[in-house]
Amino acid sequence: MFKKPIKLLFDKEQMKETQDMTKKKEQSTEASTVHESLIPSLGKELEQQVTAALHSPAELVVKNIAPNLTLIYMDDLVDVRTLTDQILRDLYKEVYLSPESLKQRLIIPKVDLSSTMEEAVMAILNGSVLIHVEGHSIVLLGNISTRESRSLSAPENESQVIGSQVAFNESLSTNASLVRRYIINADLCKENYKVGNRTNTTVALMYIKGIASEEMVQTVQQRIEDLDVDAMIDSTVLAQLIDDNSLSPFPQFLMTERPDRFCEGLLNGKLGILVDGSSLAIICPQSFTEFFQSREDQNLRWPIATFLRLLRISAVFLSIFLTPLYVASLTFHYEVIPRSLLVPLSESRALVPFPPIIEALLLELIIELLREAGARLPTKVGQTIGIVGGIVIGTAAVQAGITSNILIIIVALSALASFTSPSYTMGNVIRLIRFPIILLAGFWGFFGVMLAFCFVLVHLLRQSSLGAPYTAPFYPPRLVDWRDSLVRLPLPFTNKRPTITRTKDQTKYDSEPINPEKNRTEGD
Repeated sequence: MFKKPIKLLFDKEQMKETQDMTKKKEQSTEASTVHESLIPSLGKELEQQVTAALHSPAELVVKNIAPNLTLIYMDDLVDVRTLTDQILRDLYKEVYLSPESLKQRLIIPKVDLSSTMEEAVMAILNGSVLIHVEGHSIVLLGNISTRESRSLSAPENESQVIGSQVAFNESLSTNASLVRRYIINADLCKENYKVGNRTNTTVALMYIKGIASEEMVQTVQQRIEDLDVDAMIDSTVLAQLIDDNSLSPFPQFLMTERPDRFCEGLLNGKLGILVDGSSLAIICPQSFTEFFQSREDQNLRWPIATFLRLLRISAVFLSIFLTPLYVASLTFHYEVIPRSLLVPLSESRALVPFPPIIEALLLELIIELLREAGARLPTKVGQTIGIVGGIVIGTAAVQAGITSNILIIIVALSALASFTSPSYTMGNVIRLIRFPIILLAGFWGFFGVMLAFCFVLVHLLRQSSLGAPYTAPFYPPRLVDWRDSLVRLPLPFTNKRPTITRTKDQTKYDSEPINPEKNRTEGD
């Protein structure tokens, strides 16, 4: 007796699917019609169609040059000087009978012929001037675009003392030219893609042919081409869309504003991605330890570089586990505290009404509030807020009996240690995972801390970057890469490229040191 309603339900679902398929076919037919629409031969019709396609913007300029030429362009997107000196000045002199003859006359670098309306409209939006000869169904598209961009400046987030002092800006052409100035090689490849159905943002994939893995290149190409998004405003969003696991808080791609670090990645067999309008570039694949390496490490002597890398890694563990260990010790494990510290600890916490977990979380939140306020306020005001706010709030909290002196020192050290990471995104992750570890330490003591450590370790072991192991070179163990990971051995020992890039050419340079006996003498 239930067959009839079920059949009716299936009929309704089938009708709905049929309607959806019909609607998609109509939309695809309309899209194909727009895509295949041809340029009209009459200038008046072309003007009407372009105006209708762009919805009559105020900056659209239409010039009718006697007797048979029509120019259409966006006033805010073209270089006015180039338009006046190299196009309008020549067009007023002669009468052109065909677009081909006109193309030979123009002296601007890039002039294309097009017969479809879609190409013409997109070229106008990209800063080209459309030139139409009356009676022809082909138009000329002269690229004279101009885009305002700030001048080159020093890096703000990845500053260094020794080395280059220039950073990327928001212009894709400028950033690509900076890369080509560092790597003057014909094997440096650059492939452009359009991402964003509504923004049509240009994304450039760069790699060195013969060094970069073809499999990785094809993987990134496919991931970019498969993107179906409305907008692509910044490279950080692109990195989250094409990485291996977007649910993980740990970044799998490195974001950098330094051209020298970007080029070093390309020379090591990695891939680089530039996004028009973004001052941050993407480097992939990337291992976990490489987020704590600085470009300045290569410019320093190897003992100093090794010391700084070990200091950063130690600071990471200090930032993550120092406060949770304090909470666990005072809550469950008094026996691990030396006797000489028990008296100062008890005196410091005598007036504190909160348990250690509430005290620690309160101070950690205050530190994060000060950091966020200092980052969002103007530079001069932000620095003042950070310094004055930390001193005033810390002193007032101790005098009011809300927290102890020792915990303020511990929280300040943890916050300071989190800022030693050269990668801003990795520093944010370190500050984030500290909070759940504090909660586990307050509930289960050292067992909770070890549980959190094991969970983070297993999570890192499961991650990958473009298919490469995230915890390399330690798991799976690759002894060759240990020479330039947590430590940095002398340059003759670091002449191999990282194995995670899976490059065919593993050697970067000859490892044989210079022989002093081969130096020239005065008699030579």
